[in-house]
Amino acid sequence: MSELSQRTIDAIRRNEAPLLASWSANLEHSGASRDMRISHAEFDAQTREFLRLVVVGSSTGDAASLASNEWSETRAFLEKLSRSRAQLGFDSQHTASFIFSLKRPLFELLQKEYADNAEALAAQLWAVSELLDALGMHTIRTFQKSREEVIARQQEELLELSTPVVKLWDGVLALPMIGTLDSQRTQVVMESLLQRIVETGSEIAIIDITGVPTVDTLVAQHLLKTVTAIRLMGADAIISGVRPQIAQTIVHLGLDLQGIVTKANLADALALALKRSGYAVGKAG
Repeated sequence: MSELSQRTIDAIRRNEAPLLASWSANLEHSGASRDMRISHAEFDAQTREFLRLVVVGSSTGDAASLASNEWSETRAFLEKLSRSRAQLGFDSQHTASFIFSLKRPLFELLQKEYADNAEALAAQLWAVSELLDALGMHTIRTFQKSREEVIARQQEELLELSTPVVKLWDGVLALPMIGTLDSQRTQVVMESLLQRIVETGSEIAIIDITGVPTVDTLVAQHLLKTVTAIRLMGADAIISGVRPQIAQTIVHLGLDLQGIVTKANLADALALALKRSGYAVGKAG
C-alpha cells in the first residue's frame, strides 16, 4: 500500500475545516446524515474524529499495515462505529459509505495541492484511495461480524420465546411447540423444560406438537431425546397434537414410538395428566 506524503498530510491539516464541510455535504446529499437514528451533532463528531485519526495514523504509522499499533486507535474507532450502526439497524452500505464519501473531498484537495506535479498527484490519489479502501473494508468486516452477533442473539431470544414452558396444574407442565424442530431448538427445549421440572417438582410434562407442521425421522428423534431426558429426571411425558397426517407419516416412516403416550389434542393430554395425578374433572353440580 502506498503511503501519504508529508505534503499531503500537511495539506489535510491546513484544510481541515473545508474538508469536513465538503465531507458533510456529501453525506447530506446521500441522505446518510439525515437519518433520525443519528443526530447531526454525533455525525459531526464522528467525521471530525475520523479525519483526525487518519492524519495521526498516516503521520506516525505505516499506511501499508493497518494492523500495526499506530493504527489501533483508528481501528477501535471504526469497530465502535460499525457496532453502533449494526445495533441501530443500518446496513453495511450505509456504514461503508461513511468512509468512502471522504474520497471526493480529499481528491479535490489533492488536485489543487499537486496541480504542478502530475506524477505526485497520481501517486497520492492512489495512496488515499488505497488507505480509505482498506479502512472501509475493515469497517465492513467489523459490521458484518457485529450484525451476525446481533442476529445470533435475536435467534436465541426467539428460540426462548417460542418454547415457553407453562404450568397447567400442580405437577403438570406443558410445552407448546410451534415451527420446525432442529438440533439447536431441541437443545433449548430440553434445557428449558428440565429446568422447570426441577424448579416446580412436576411429575408430568406435556409436549404439544399441534403447531409443528411436519414430523420426519429427524423431528421424531429430537422428540425421543426430549422424552428420554424428561424420564431421566423422574417425570412422565405425554405428546399431544398428533394429527391424522402426522400419525400417517410416523407409520410410513416406520418410527418406533412405543412406550410414549400420545394424544390427539392438548385437552385430552391434560385430562390424562390430571387423572394420573389423582384429580377428576367434571361439570359443577
